[in-house]
This record gives sequence, structure tokens and C-alpha cells, in this order.
Amino acid sequence: MKFLFVMLCVCVFGSEISAQDYQKVVDLNGRWEFSIGDNSKWADPNYDDSNWERVDVPSAWENQGFHGYDGFAWYRTSFSYSASLKGQSLFLKLGNIDDADEVFVNGIRIGQSGSFPPHYSTAYNSNRVYNIPSAYLREKNVVAVRVYDDLGEGGIIRGDISVVIDRSAIPVDIDLQGKWKFKTGRYAHEDLQNASNWDDIIVPGFWENQGYKNYDGYACYVLDFNANDKFLAERMVLVLGKIDDLDQVIVNGVLVGQSGEFDPSTVQHYSNTYQQLRGYYLPVNLIKKGANRIVVRVYDATQGGGIYTGSIGLISQDHYINYWNSRRRRN
Repeated sequence: MKFLFVMLCVCVFGSEISAQDYQKVVDLNGRWEFSIGDNSKWADPNYDDSNWERVDVPSAWENQGFHGYDGFAWYRTSFSYSASLKGQSLFLKLGNIDDADEVFVNGIRIGQSGSFPPHYSTAYNSNRVYNIPSAYLREKNVVAVRVYDDLGEGGIIRGDISVVIDRSAIPVDIDLQGKWKFKTGRYAHEDLQNASNWDDIIVPGFWENQGYKNYDGYACYVLDFNANDKFLAERMVLVLGKIDDLDQVIVNGVLVGQSGEFDPSTVQHYSNTYQQLRGYYLPVNLIKKGANRIVVRVYDATQGGGIYTGSIGLISQDHYINYWNSRRRRN
């Protein structure tokens, strides 16, 4: 499929910003429900886990009566979402997990680190921090963590387990975090008519932590979403967090921006692009009422890969400018 590169709007790279400014709002250290084994029903927030064991989190399961156990196990707990947190960018911090994990909030998958058998890979040394899209949150929220341990301790083993807010997050008007479609390959973007059959991936999050271990090269993200008429008359900015390494962004068939020359030979000249916050100004009326499509091509030279952190969504130009003005005043 050919894109209509009929208009190239100015691409704005926000200045490099420091790491997220996290503030703990819910402490999840303590006793969680726990069961060895593996059953997809255990992600369901309505599942009755009253007969499960209870274990300390964080702490290896081998130190809590499951010595020598290697394999699958699940953890479950819950937390309340107060009105004071609405509009905030929330993250679930799970520290270090031995070896691979998949995480659900209210039955919806929000992230993964490592991969499970038969294509097992460990993420033992990764510090788990998963974004919780605001659309997934309720007054009471159930967290379910699926873990696979190949050898050693097993489980959620160390860290400050908590829900935090990112005080530096951009307060987008239309939140686009969550499940996108994804396909690897230099020419994946030419197969958009079949995008509904592509793999699901969580955005933001490194693709290497979501089943594409050690993959470096091209990939393509696609999101189809509906917009109401609330912001259609305004100049909008598409915020895509940070991307490792280079990106090219198309909205409704129009190329709206890219990070330098979208060519692997230029990566050495843009070695810091993975640290830059993407904010692309969109032409007026490009976002339309009803169905819209965002396509993000990415080239990763090494390590994590993809749209990996930060706010993801649409924000009006006025709100975007006000955000950066407020950041400058704080700094």
C-alpha cells in the first residue's frame, strides 16, 4: 500500500527530558494471592482466588514453601483508584521478576518482559515498570501477574512494588496508550490491508520485552481509533513518547514527520534520537470524526527497540504549549 506523502508538517522534537518523575500513590508490597500452574482464567478480575496460597511480595517463591519449583505461577492483588488520580499517568512497578512475566489489569494485558516456552527467554535483570492506560482503570482494580521461572528463585523477587504517577507526563486530550498492531520487516507498511491480523503489542513498551528478543531492524506499528468532534477544529499534536531509534509517522495517509533521515546508514548521526520526546504537529482537519489510522515505522539499531516510554496520544496545540511552559517554570 502506498502512502500519500502529499504534505509534510513540521516535526517538533521536544528537548531531551530527564527520567520520569515518579511519585508512589499505592503501596503494593505485602501479601498477594498465589498459585502455581497456568490458567488464562486467572487473569479475569472476577475469578475467585479465595482458596489460593498467600505469599510475600517481593520475595522469591522458593523461600516461601515452593523450594525447587520451576515453571508457571500466578500472583493476584487489587488496588483502589481514587478520583484524585484521574487524569494522571499511572504505572505499575514490579521490580525484578525471575524469569519472564505477563501482566494484566482488570483482565487486560498491559505488558510483558521476557518470553515464555517454547521460545523462552529470561528478563531476570529487567526492572519492570508498566504503564496502565487510563481507559482500563476502575474504582477497584485487579492485578494479575503470570510468571515463568526456568531456574533459581522464581517470582517477584525484589523492588518497591507499587503504583506510581509520572508527574512529568504530558496530559494528552486523547489517550492512545494500550494495544496496537505490530509487524516486523522493512516493508511491513506495505501490507496495511492485513494489519488487523498482525500481532498485538503494548504501547509504550520495548518490543524486545514483548516477544521480539534480540530483534534489530525495521518494524511497523498501526493503531485504528475513533475520534469525536470535541477537538476536530483545533490544531492537534501527536505525542509518541520516546522511540528507539528512528521513526517515520503517517496519519490518515499523510506523512506528518520523522526523526532525521529514515535510513539505517544515518543512525550513527542520530545516536541520541532514542532519548528525544516525539511531538508532531498535525495539519488542521487531518484528524476526522470517526475512523482514523496512525502508522509508525521504526528502525532500531540495537537493544530494546520501538515506542518504549512516555505519554502516547493527541493533545491540542494550546494545551501542549501550556504544558511546556509549565515545565520550564518548574525547572
